[in-house]
Amino acid sequence: MNAPSTYGLSTEARNLHWLLENLVEEVPGVRSVAVVSSDGLMLLSSDPEQSAAAPGPAAHEGPRGSSADLATIVSGLGSLTTGAAKLMEAGIVKQTMVAMDEGSLFVMAISDGSLLGVQAAPDCDMNIVAYHMALFVGRAGHVLTPELRSELRKSMEPRQAEQ
Repeated sequence: MNAPSTYGLSTEARNLHWLLENLVEEVPGVRSVAVVSSDGLMLLSSDPEQSAAAPGPAAHEGPRGSSADLATIVSGLGSLTTGAAKLMEAGIVKQTMVAMDEGSLFVMAISDGSLLGVQAAPDCDMNIVAYHMALFVGRAGHVLTPELRSELRKSMEPRQAEQ
């Protein structure tokens, strides 16, 4: 993965980018990762083409390579499962996993209402992916303050406007 530039970002924002890069690089089978705010806006992406600092057109089109598409799916799935949990009086949704023929999708809640979404290969070890997602959530949850979410959103805005 070519890391997006974190130049000009706060230490906390750079640390979150580093955590995201490690999730993608260290966990076998992880294809794409997105962190989405509670209102559905992308905060972080493993796709360097989604970074505000990355020049040039996106290398991939459509859902297989677009973190913007992943963020949309994660937001929608998060909303759907939250609604289902309310209807069933089942409490807060902690994690959702969708297994498909050609891949897997994991969505995990972050304490501030944000969501971590991971698209993975069909042969990934789901336990390892979920474990590393939980580590990310544990480390990121306490630092995702309103100020940091705002900084991350602003860093994504120029590229999102081009989508």
